[in-house]
Amino acid sequence: MTKKIAFQGELGAYSHEACAAARPDHEPLPCKTFEDVIEAVRKGHADLAMLPVENSIYGRVADIHRLLPSSGLYIIDEAFVRVRIALMAGEDATLDDIKLVRAHPVLIPQCRSFLAEHGITAEAAIDNAGAAADLAASGEVGAGALASELAAQQYGLKVLARDIEDNDTNTTRFLIMSREMDLKRRGKAVMMTSFVFRVRNIPAALYKAMGGFATNGINMTKLESYMVNGAFTATQFFADIEGHPDDRNVQLAMEELDYFTDQVSLLGVYPADPQRS
Repeated sequence: MTKKIAFQGELGAYSHEACAAARPDHEPLPCKTFEDVIEAVRKGHADLAMLPVENSIYGRVADIHRLLPSSGLYIIDEAFVRVRIALMAGEDATLDDIKLVRAHPVLIPQCRSFLAEHGITAEAAIDNAGAAADLAASGEVGAGALASELAAQQYGLKVLARDIEDNDTNTTRFLIMSREMDLKRRGKAVMMTSFVFRVRNIPAALYKAMGGFATNGINMTKLESYMVNGAFTATQFFADIEGHPDDRNVQLAMEELDYFTDQVSLLGVYPADPQRS
């Protein structure tokens, strides 16, 4: 039986592109929401989940940090995908024919220079791959869609221009998640450990909690805070560190962290993606 990997969005979405690149042996399973992606894996309809966690330009993806701790899933890998924007339209269209394009509101500003240069107006759509699918179904003349080249292939559209984004370093980081945690050391890259924690309500708790990582020579690559249940006083932190939980220095740092926190939950252990550096 073919294994499946769930993602949020339509076929041809950038998350689908991440699935195809990182798990080409898995069948992609499109889902409407991030919650649906998680449920698909929890209920066994999919083996893995592909979830975007942050973008190099726009920062973290809304809701993901809130969903991860209670998802019941564990990070087993990460994947980085360069956001390459293509302008696509019907098979008979030329670039000069295009007067209007549709895409998600986040994608449109990323190719503002190209659109201005060609006198093209942009219109917001619910999602990029969906805009491509709707365009293919309607056969609308003079209109195009902004999406990945995978979307053009998926819906039989013609790519009129490639790599039209203003910033050629735009990259999204994805987390690959499973029902089971994988603590094995694997790959040649450094191992990463992700966890969430809540500090105790004492003065300088966060500063003291972080001290263990500094004194034990551990590189913390991410530390983000977010509110829990809408309470301004209940702050949870999401952290990524370089190292494996079995490493002695990591054990010492986590022991010190535990002293200054009310709760620590391990989210996953996985090899660093080569593109991380």
